[in-house]
Amino acid sequence: MSDPFASLPEPELVDIRDEDVSRPALDRFGKALWDEALRYLYEDAAERPLRPLPYADLRAAFYGPTGEPAAAPEAAVASEEVLAEFRQRVAPYVFNSQHPGSYSYFTPPPLPMSVGGELLAQWVNQGVDVWAAGPIGALVEEEVTTWLRTLIGFGEGSWGVLTSGGVMANVMALTVARDIHLARLLGLGEPPRAGALQGTRVYASDQAHFSIGRALDILGFPPETLRIVRSDDRFRLHAAPVAEAIADDRAAGLVPFAIAPVAGSTNTGSVDLLEELADLAERERLWLHVDAAYGGAARFSPRVAPRVPSLERADSVTIDPHKWFFQAYDIGALVVKRREDLQRTFHRMPEYYRHPSPSDAPLNWFEYTLEGTRRFRGLKLWLSWKHLGTGGFGRLIEHNVELAAHLAERCREAPDFEVMPEEPELSVVCFRHVPKGIEGDALDAYQDALQLALEASGEAWVSTTKLRGRTYLRAGIVNYLSTEADVDRMLEALRHLSPEVAAKR
Repeated sequence: MSDPFASLPEPELVDIRDEDVSRPALDRFGKALWDEALRYLYEDAAERPLRPLPYADLRAAFYGPTGEPAAAPEAAVASEEVLAEFRQRVAPYVFNSQHPGSYSYFTPPPLPMSVGGELLAQWVNQGVDVWAAGPIGALVEEEVTTWLRTLIGFGEGSWGVLTSGGVMANVMALTVARDIHLARLLGLGEPPRAGALQGTRVYASDQAHFSIGRALDILGFPPETLRIVRSDDRFRLHAAPVAEAIADDRAAGLVPFAIAPVAGSTNTGSVDLLEELADLAERERLWLHVDAAYGGAARFSPRVAPRVPSLERADSVTIDPHKWFFQAYDIGALVVKRREDLQRTFHRMPEYYRHPSPSDAPLNWFEYTLEGTRRFRGLKLWLSWKHLGTGGFGRLIEHNVELAAHLAERCREAPDFEVMPEEPELSVVCFRHVPKGIEGDALDAYQDALQLALEASGEAWVSTTKLRGRTYLRAGIVNYLSTEADVDRMLEALRHLSPEVAAKR
């Protein structure tokens, strides 16, 4: 039989069976890989948040003059050539969340222990779906989701499952709400489908994540199912207008079945009035799903936790560790109050997953999730939580909240800045620069131009958003490496860039 490794430039990095031959080579490769990672961290990432290029120019920089992907490589090359290509073609153009001036959407610098967990998870390569494919992976996920359930405040009988992120968790949560709670309200003995979905209603604010509407679309509900209720001047949903909407819909013969408040909106970091919404859901027999993908991490800190109350009263909660737990992508989670709700919704038993011992029922995660094969997401969070403890996470959360308060205070004090709302709920700050002589639509366009100028300068990075029809700069402060001096430097950079930007307008 021919040797499949003979033509490779470094067969010892593929055929790892002979430790005497392969281990020294893997050791050298590991050092080269780690050196490249640290070079990126202390050179590329430390230089600027992002190296901006127009879309077409970035395609040309990566793909070459054609701007189109090349054919798959036919020949093998040495590992050092592959790492060199990463250094030249990839590293210069990534978004550098480790830069202290990076205030992105919700991309934190990952904790080193989380990065280490990713490395170990990829080596052990557990498929966390069926027990036999990754039994220890199943137990790590059970333990880490138990910690998440405890953090939320869920007790005995609850359950949690890791997902790719908040979108998947929200889709799964509303699937459970449809198949369990709506079926119960309609008096059906099976999950509602097709015509049974007509005339139903779910309530959310104008700050809800787009995935709530997407989930209802995917699940077969008509577009009018999602009823958007206007938030207040601090972008929070109150119970009273939702109660009015429910009463109107019931009078029209419709079937309200769920409320989907947000605890830490992507747009402003706002937290809906969860306690009164929980009262309303209980009174009206509605499923309460809280999207706490970002804000749920506030529960780490006894000082910040009261800003995100009543999560324990929800039927289901989305929480994303790759946001404010400072985890490497990807890891989200859905936690539910009743374990059997997840299992009744998603459990299917294909013939190839049968277990030879009926008396020994293993933990098969595919019974609890929309996904089949899933990567070993839990290990990095398990290691990080062991490393920092709940208290360590809490102090990082408090640091970000303090930075957001500092930024908001600076904007309130300054005659040339505005902030909205004036007091950030968590660690998102929406603000804008308001130089004299620019108003209305021109001021909106100026914010967009100023954001691009800041990005080009390399001093810092913020996004933009729309609030009540007006454009604002948005700083999502989930960067534990940032300081007050970095926040001040970002504001000064905006002031410095302003004359040139205004002149171009």
